[in-house]
Amino acid sequence: MDKIELLKKDTSEIVTEEEARELLNGNPEAYIGFEPSGLPHIATLLWVNKINDLVNLNMNVTVLLADWHAMVNDKFNGDLNKIIESGNFFKKTMIASGLSEKVKFIWAHDLVSNNDYWELLLKTAKASSLSRIRRSLPIMGRTEDDADRDFSKYIYPLMQVTDVFYLNSDFALGGTDQRHAYMLARDIAEKMERKKPVLIEGPLISSLKGTGRMDDFKKMSKSDPDSAIFLSDTNEDIKRKIKNAFCPMGITENNPIIDIIKYIIFPYYKTEITINRPDSHGGPFTVKSFKEFNELYLNSKIHPMDLKNAVSNILIEIISPISSKLKGD
Repeated sequence: MDKIELLKKDTSEIVTEEEARELLNGNPEAYIGFEPSGLPHIATLLWVNKINDLVNLNMNVTVLLADWHAMVNDKFNGDLNKIIESGNFFKKTMIASGLSEKVKFIWAHDLVSNNDYWELLLKTAKASSLSRIRRSLPIMGRTEDDADRDFSKYIYPLMQVTDVFYLNSDFALGGTDQRHAYMLARDIAEKMERKKPVLIEGPLISSLKGTGRMDDFKKMSKSDPDSAIFLSDTNEDIKRKIKNAFCPMGITENNPIIDIIKYIIFPYYKTEITINRPDSHGGPFTVKSFKEFNELYLNSKIHPMDLKNAVSNILIEIISPISSKLKGD
């Protein structure tokens, strides 16, 4: 696999591929920020995989533990001590999940202790418009009405853009919900005399609850325990949540079980999967790639309950060693 294909693996979009190709010839700086907001769920594995890909592309990767951002976003009712405790657990979870030792962690509270960070934030604000910042509010799961009631919410996108510039990032990695903030950074970079960061946009995993509508998307959420599989879940929790998960027959769009297969199991498990179908329906069979699996599911060749049983067993196999490390077993 060549460099650009490895960069694109398990992503939704690269903005832009041409810029990325040029940067991949060196040792670029890459950044991703995580807001400590609760127990880590299985999407953590997606990011661990992608970050390790960047390390293998000779990038210097910095993970920002965005505690001040979480405080602005009212996580743990704005209690910074609890947020930092959550951030420490998130860091421990990423390491237990196989994160490269070459990755550097940094805290937002260390960045904001520097006067030049706030000088850069003010310059970022002067280069931005209110309407443009409003469009960036989805990065924190907020609406314009939320920000109108609490002006600090408008500072959050400015902080995220400032983080990218302050860390001198060539690449900015984030989910599709982060796109507006990173595109703002790209839009004003020249005016700011800063690097224009290449956006590496990763997918979001659908809520286990689904929505009942194929044109409506909700992601797994730490604030809703039954919407997500947590890396600290027991085997019984995993089985129960997967059994009750939204998984319509023959439909893959916004299907959380399909998302788990595509973004977690095949990339992280790195092997073929076996689906133990009853003999009366053809018996067990093995799937060696997501492409093969996807074609079978779209053609209703795999029953959701058979798939759920397979997914439960594989997730238990993936999560159990991580959970043991977190517990110190």
